Amino acid sequence: MAELFTQTENSRCGFVALIGEPNAGKSTLTNYMVGAKVSIVTHKVQTTRARIRGVAIEGESQLVFVDTPGIFAPKRRLDRAMVTAAWGGAADADIVVLLVEAHRGLTEGVEQILAALDEQAQGRRIALAINKIDMVDVPSLLELAEKLNERRNFEKTFMISAEKGKGVKDLREWLSQELPRGPWLYPEDQIADLPLRMIAAEMTREKLTLNLHQELPYQLTVETENWEERKDGSAKVDQVVYVARDGHKGIILGKRGETIKRISRASREELSEFLGRKIHLFLQVKVRPNWLEEAERYGEMGLEFKDGN
Repeated sequence: MAELFTQTENSRCGFVALIGEPNAGKSTLTNYMVGAKVSIVTHKVQTTRARIRGVAIEGESQLVFVDTPGIFAPKRRLDRAMVTAAWGGAADADIVVLLVEAHRGLTEGVEQILAALDEQAQGRRIALAINKIDMVDVPSLLELAEKLNERRNFEKTFMISAEKGKGVKDLREWLSQELPRGPWLYPEDQIADLPLRMIAAEMTREKLTLNLHQELPYQLTVETENWEERKDGSAKVDQVVYVARDGHKGIILGKRGETIKRISRASREELSEFLGRKIHLFLQVKVRPNWLEEAERYGEMGLEFKDGN
């Protein structure tokens, strides 16, 4: 457990939960706030599975961002676990920030989140961040902000582009002043509370998601089986990609193994850059038909496994 760091009497520290529909930009915003990739970001929706905490410093405040899975209508056991994790992140936070895509506006999904906020985030302070503002004109933005604040009186409304950083500084500074006073929870140089094993697995899963353009990415998971530190400062990392069907294994391997080689190389390069040292990454693909029903797999993803349908 990380040692508690006592700062000055003006120190602040707290949890900020980012919630919204899938692909609303929560992971992108987390990464921008932290200044490093701690959360998976792809063009696919529903790619964040666990509640990922990124840690940022603003003045005398330590902000712990909880990047939750997108909230959507769950169908499978994994979907339900993801949505439960998202609302759990909101319930545990000091401040909740609802992200809404500017160009999509007040969708049915956003309406459902607004309706559930009182019950799921009872007593929490809630701010609104309209994201991807560069995709619409100013009158449309103002109209959307007015509509959303009619549905709920948000404590503060921000117009941002998480990808380009527009408006993010204002949001970050506001959050830093509104968190409760208290000691920091993490060392100053720590940017995430995820184990390196899980960060490495998420990086590889992102590369798989980017390279596979079918439903397959949602039917696979990655686990870091072994992490061996070497005397020269490098590390040997063994990972397993679990898929549900034999046919999926062939898709990931690709012709003459070219696809898995490309994915492994991209993941290895990013992990090496992230850690600032050489990483030797070895990937295997294994078929586990019922991995979506295994409690162990959910534990590896940081999700809660519940019996029943």
